[in-house]
Formats: sequence, C-alpha cells, structure tokens
Amino acid sequence: MDVCLSSAKQPQCLGQAPRSPGGWPDAEEGGSVSEDGTGGPAADSNKTETSLQSLLKFIPTDYASYTLEHYQFAGKSIVMQESIESYGAVVWPGATVLCQYLEEHTEELNLRDAKVLEIGAGPGLVSVVASILGAQVTATDLPDVLGNLQYNLLKNTLKWTAHVPEVKELVWGEDLEENFPKATSYYSYVLASDVVYPHYFLDKLLGTMVHLCRPGTAVLWANKFRFSSDYEFLDKFKQVFDTTLLVEYPESSVKLFKGTLKWD
Repeated sequence: MDVCLSSAKQPQCLGQAPRSPGGWPDAEEGGSVSEDGTGGPAADSNKTETSLQSLLKFIPTDYASYTLEHYQFAGKSIVMQESIESYGAVVWPGATVLCQYLEEHTEELNLRDAKVLEIGAGPGLVSVVASILGAQVTATDLPDVLGNLQYNLLKNTLKWTAHVPEVKELVWGEDLEENFPKATSYYSYVLASDVVYPHYFLDKLLGTMVHLCRPGTAVLWANKFRFSSDYEFLDKFKQVFDTTLLVEYPESSVKLFKGTLKWD
C-alpha cells in the first residue's frame, strides 16, 4: 500500500536514551554499512563528537518486527531499518526517484556543503543519500518516527560523510517560526517525497514548504500520484511556486517537481 513517509496521526514524544533494536554505533567505530571499503571525508573529531551527541536523542519505536532493506546509491551500499507497521518507517517510491535524481545531478545541484532540509524524512533514505553526496542535512518528521530515522542516519553516515546530519521534529504548520525562524534558517534545498496523499494536513504541508523557503531555495518534491487530492495539491503548489517537472515515470505514476517560491 502506497502512502506517505510522514504518519498522519499525532504521536506522543519519545524517550531520550540512545538505544535501538540494532544497537547504536559507537563514536569510535565505523558507522557506515558501505561495502566498498573506502572511507568518507575526514571531519574534525571534536566537531563530529559534538554533532553525534546532539543527534542521539530518540529511541526507535518498539515495533514487533523490523526488516533490513538494501539500496545502492552514490557508490554506497545503504541498509535501512524499516517496518511495515508504520507508514513512516517504510521507503516509498518517490524517495528512490528523488535519490536517483540527487545522485545523477550532484554537480548541477551543487550539493557539497549545501544546506538541505528533508520534510517527512521517514526512515531517512533521501537524507542519507544527500549526506553521502556532501550536503549538510536536517532530516525532519513527526516524533514517532524520529528514533528509527536517527538510527538509520547514524548507521549509514557516521564517519562516512563530511557533515553529521541533524534530526529535528517538524509538525507541519506548528511552531514554524519558533523552531525554524526565517531570520536564521536558510536551506538551499527542501526535499520531500510521498508526503502528499489523502490526509487532513495538506494545507499545513504547503504552508510549511512556503515557510522554509527563502530567495534561492528550491523545493524538490517527488510523489506517486494516485488520488485526485494529489493533483489538487499540485494545483495549489503551482499557485505559490514556479514549478518545473523534472522527471516522470508513467509506469509507476511517480513525478518529480522543482519549485521556487513566487516572490511579490
């Protein structure tokens, strides 16, 4: 069943102890699951340690079962911990399309050291790939999926990327200026995949996208189009964003759009 990476229900907050079903990678051990035997860019050890401690905040939800799914992007073997018990713990089709686009257009997008925020990151595949490609990534979602998201980011990026990714709670339309103030929050790219489907928060989602954009910010949004509400959201998206269709896969109904906010 194809649904969004973000769960639509309002979750409860998670605990703080940095533990998970698979165990956390220690700061002294290689956290990557890559099988090519090469390391990523060396980062300052103190900076890495500080970033790591700030990232270890959430516990993965105790689902009855997790599976390890394998992906190949940016020359790395990426292993994601997923669970079919949550829509936010599964990689959906739009995510793989977006990852492929990032991989194939890294230089064109100028991703190295670019500040990137992912909306509805789910298990985190897109954020992992963006991090491997050199971006400074902030991965966001609802609290109930942040533990698994954090776990996957650590397992696949620790000591293999130039920047340790950040995980932050983002409830669409809520406390945006407090948590992502316009004066200090700038992102070159806002990434989103399969965040649009028939739920009650589509207007808040669009408002969140608008809030996160500054002059020069590009929204890269990939989605499998299944319902009339998806096209209705697209129409509203086009009203506030100059929109370009970058990729379309008719066989899977996945489309990837680039949007830049229309400024008065």
